[in-house]
Amino acid sequence: ESFHSSRALHDCLVEGLNAAQLPEGAVQLVPTTDRAAVGYMLGEMMEFIDVIIPRGGKSLIERVQRDARVPVMGHLEGLVHVYIDGKADLAMARDIVVNAKMRRTGICGAAETVLIDRQCLATHLKPIVEDLIALDCEVRGDAEAQAADPRIVPASEADWTTEYLDAIVAIRIVDGVDGAIDHIARYGSQHTDSIVTDDPAAAERFLRTVDSAIVMHNASTQFADGGEFGMGAEIGIATGKLHARGPVGAAQLTSYKYVVRGSGQTRP
Repeated sequence: ESFHSSRALHDCLVEGLNAAQLPEGAVQLVPTTDRAAVGYMLGEMMEFIDVIIPRGGKSLIERVQRDARVPVMGHLEGLVHVYIDGKADLAMARDIVVNAKMRRTGICGAAETVLIDRQCLATHLKPIVEDLIALDCEVRGDAEAQAADPRIVPASEADWTTEYLDAIVAIRIVDGVDGAIDHIARYGSQHTDSIVTDDPAAAERFLRTVDSAIVMHNASTQFADGGEFGMGAEIGIATGKLHARGPVGAAQLTSYKYVVRGSGQTRP
């Protein structure tokens, strides 16, 4: 199915290239479904391939990053967190959590885990859970969250490392911003993480310390998108640190050549 979709897209691109009087070979399709071709491109075509950008399931991307002898840009799953600080405005927290989780559940910027400061457990947890359940979202949580709201079903250890891409969310109660940072450092995928707070010091600590490609303050994680950042179309969110990080568009894919014109200068 994906092969036929790729072929149809390639036909459209070729039509556009012809209309723009550009060479058809500027965009090419590898016309095979043989997985051995992937291994050959990864390990035997360094002379011909500048970069590989894998798009697919987790196992494919892990294989590419593990086996490639050519440069690779890629991201694994979006284990995205929203942290509700003890000094978060409740109305804002409710709006952001609902949007971050439920606007589109199947994109990489969708929140999968909500971390709630123990200081605001009594005031913030139940309204947030109420909003999510009203939208048919299954809410899983740790023992402390369950004790505070019986509508929450038990979360397992696997929930903290699961990209649901569905109307499911996991909630954990943490000790302040440092507890949230520790959880994200252990379970996150360095994609996108957001803090909701009216405390500038807590926000600054979160933004400086969380080692993700995109960090946010008082905003929905669903803004994790090149178009929303004013970069135009993107091919994905890179979570590595070379050569690009965050949204990858035309500018991030561009390499450089430096041209020096002289009139006989020599360097002392």
